[in-house]
Amino acid sequence: MQISQSFSSNLRHANEERLLASLPLVSILYEVKRTLWLLLIAAVIRAQKASHPHGLDLECLGNILRLTLDQSLLWGHYLEVDAINGTDTVPITDSVASQCGFGMKSDPWGNAMLFASVHNCFAQNMDDEMFDLTLRLRLSGSPMSPAAMHTVSKSCTYTQWASREIICNRNYMEVSVRRQVPDLSEFSEEEKLAQDQEWVETAPEAAVSSLQLWKVQFHGVTEKTMSIEEAHSRGYGLTVSTSRLLLRSPYSTPETLSLDVAGVPMQVIKATTYFRRKWMVKLLDSSAACPTGGVTFTEEMITWHLPLRISPLLSSRLYTMVEYHVGIDAKRVDKAMMMARGYKLTLSDSHFILELPVGSIDGYYKSHAPNYQYHITYSIEPMLEIIWKEDDLYDDTRYKVLFPITTPLMPRVPHVSDETVPEQRIFRFSVGTFLPDVELVNITFATGVLSVAEANARGFNVQEYSFSNGSKGFRLQVPFSDPVVLKGNSAPDVTVYTLPVVFGFLVLPENTPFPHPWVLEAALQDIVLPTATGTCDLEYFYVLVEYGNRGHSFVTIVGQRELTAAMAEEYSYSQNDTHSSMAVHFRSPDAVFEMVQASSVRSRLDLVLKDPVNNWNLNDFSLSCSFPMDLIECFSNGTMTALAVKVESVPDLIPSQLTLRDSRCKPAYSDHVFAYFSFNVNSCGTTRKFFSNVMMYENEVSSARVKTSAADDQYLFTVSCYYDINANYTMAFSTKPKILEPITVRATGIFAVRMRLALDSSYSDFYLDEHYPVVKYLREPLYFEVELMQATNLQVELFLENCWATSTQDRASFPKWDLIMDSCENLDDPYHTIFHPVSANSRVQFPSHFKRFEIKMFSFTTDHVALTGQIFVHCDVVICDASSSADRLCSMACMNRQSMTMRKRVQRSAEYSRHRREYVTSGPVVLA
Repeated sequence: MQISQSFSSNLRHANEERLLASLPLVSILYEVKRTLWLLLIAAVIRAQKASHPHGLDLECLGNILRLTLDQSLLWGHYLEVDAINGTDTVPITDSVASQCGFGMKSDPWGNAMLFASVHNCFAQNMDDEMFDLTLRLRLSGSPMSPAAMHTVSKSCTYTQWASREIICNRNYMEVSVRRQVPDLSEFSEEEKLAQDQEWVETAPEAAVSSLQLWKVQFHGVTEKTMSIEEAHSRGYGLTVSTSRLLLRSPYSTPETLSLDVAGVPMQVIKATTYFRRKWMVKLLDSSAACPTGGVTFTEEMITWHLPLRISPLLSSRLYTMVEYHVGIDAKRVDKAMMMARGYKLTLSDSHFILELPVGSIDGYYKSHAPNYQYHITYSIEPMLEIIWKEDDLYDDTRYKVLFPITTPLMPRVPHVSDETVPEQRIFRFSVGTFLPDVELVNITFATGVLSVAEANARGFNVQEYSFSNGSKGFRLQVPFSDPVVLKGNSAPDVTVYTLPVVFGFLVLPENTPFPHPWVLEAALQDIVLPTATGTCDLEYFYVLVEYGNRGHSFVTIVGQRELTAAMAEEYSYSQNDTHSSMAVHFRSPDAVFEMVQASSVRSRLDLVLKDPVNNWNLNDFSLSCSFPMDLIECFSNGTMTALAVKVESVPDLIPSQLTLRDSRCKPAYSDHVFAYFSFNVNSCGTTRKFFSNVMMYENEVSSARVKTSAADDQYLFTVSCYYDINANYTMAFSTKPKILEPITVRATGIFAVRMRLALDSSYSDFYLDEHYPVVKYLREPLYFEVELMQATNLQVELFLENCWATSTQDRASFPKWDLIMDSCENLDDPYHTIFHPVSANSRVQFPSHFKRFEIKMFSFTTDHVALTGQIFVHCDVVICDASSSADRLCSMACMNRQSMTMRKRVQRSAEYSRHRREYVTSGPVVLA
């Protein structure tokens, strides 16, 4: 409702019209009444015919008329109200409202109520029984835009007047008292003249021709008397009707007293209104008192105290309570409704006590954002209507209080509900709850601010949803993959996805902003860590590292050193997008010796893959292998040599400080790993022992320092040489001349070749026929050995020309995958075939008759879909003559390489056709 100040002239004109009703001439009064009744009947007919727009309702509630506009009519519009006063139109401003008996309230949802006293300045009054009010509503989108207008009228009948009626509205106090004009026939002419003379002597200014409203006297801190015109100019409303006098006062005028009545603060106006005729003065008490407090709050309940005895309005201590009622928004509620809504009115010795549950449907909630924090209030406007009668008087008082109550600010911290399922890789969450007057306008992410429309365009799916009680919340979702989501790690294989957000809200219609920050986190074990595998040949460690799904985001520690560019070149390091490989010689400084034997050493290569950010070990890999190495040599001239090796178990060993039993015998050569000794069997403390036909010379290599404790490891390496006693050696010679041209003797024989699957890389145990089909997991290693059987010729060597796999036992079937091509691994295979060296032992007497290789278990695919099933491995085997220098087949580099860099591919030629060929096939291997 808008504010205007142009009221005083209209108010004066309205009061002059009402004064006509008090003229003593019967004829004039009769004509006025007749005219007003005709006008009233016409107004009632017009009101009955008028159709009010939807969403608008007018009710007569005793001495108050209530106009209700709901949100269907008012929402989104700017409301202005005018009173139609005859031919004049008066805007109802705040000052006009408090002076003329109007009050208005609205809620945030677009509902509004206007309360008007039936004695308002613009009601057409017929004998204080019928009141006709016409209002014009102007609805516009803004104060400057054209307005849609609705004219509404209402006629209210009110006849149950009390002698004194007091209304306490939200913006004014109103007291209406019955005034009685003395009947002139009761006085004789002499009495009239006597009283007239007395009045002229005491109040000569009252000597006028008719009874009229004269002045008003306020009994405040000081006495103050005002003329009617002066009272009107100061905002007071003073009117008279046929039978009543009305004084209306805004709150907090200078003449208003603030009193405490039974602990309840009240605004009190004490006034006496004067009427005069030339021979008499009539005084009417026009006092009113209205509460401004007396309310207490809890989270669940509002309690309002109103004094049982409002002492400023009582002239005696004796009074009788006739009746009392409870209402909401000026309308009474019955006991059934009070019980249904939890309202409770009780009377104590000194107070009416009205209890109202916070959240009742008769009130409303409102959002606020003081200091950028979300709060709510609850507002309700109860009414107490009381009628009492003082025992020593016959006059009664109707006291009606419309008391708007708003709770203190109640903090409501928004709650974020995280509904994220990490495996779905998307944040799903909601924030709430809010009243309908809160809007989400933007969201601040780590990368910047997005409006709701921009967030939806980005795919965040911001949605508003409502609850049955009218409150609402907001849902949204953000994919883990979006740049606004921060990524970190809480463990080597766990990714923590973090979404910091700041919600930006507005409280309408004030457009008050407030933020709400929140951080969401989700952890997902979605990291495939890098893995390392390795094999060895006679000299090298071969290590293959597969990166996992984070690529090469780690550093590699070889031994104790981080892999550098120089080390990578030394170790033939190579890499691509998925894996890397290197070859490290067993005597590299980054390898350690674990154990020493007479003809071999056991060496270990440690590899650590480390996260450089969190310093986590992503993978600790160790590869230990035995490498052939002659550490002791025995010569027929009685010389012995020994190569001592520093081992891991004696980390503080300095090889140059090692000695033989005779501490004067020191190494002939040493470095940080090796110490080399050369000595005669008859020196350096060497001992000799005899066993049957064998003579043994023995010495020891040890550290020179003294062992200080049982936990102090000491280096000791025993060196032994054995010589035969009584051995006979036969020497043959020929006197025939040497034949310069070779003689070729061609012979034929029967060769048996077989292929077996070993249990592990030691090739000591094999699967038997009854074990097939063998079940293996994807990428589990398969160790194959191909053997030339029943052959004792050292000059014969077995050679693998080609090997491949099929899904059936038919070697010519498809699909087919090459494993070995022209003696070398298939370079198109991401998991290269690995060749294993063959050394002589109790089972293997002729290493050249064996070939060993390793592949990873796989499956054939169709349309990139793996097919479960079985595979068979087939090989073309060629048997060649190792003694022939012209036989190139026996010197294939891939089968006899000494390092990873020595690779070449020899193409097949017609000369191979003279070699003996065999074919072998494995038993079925099934993918688990």
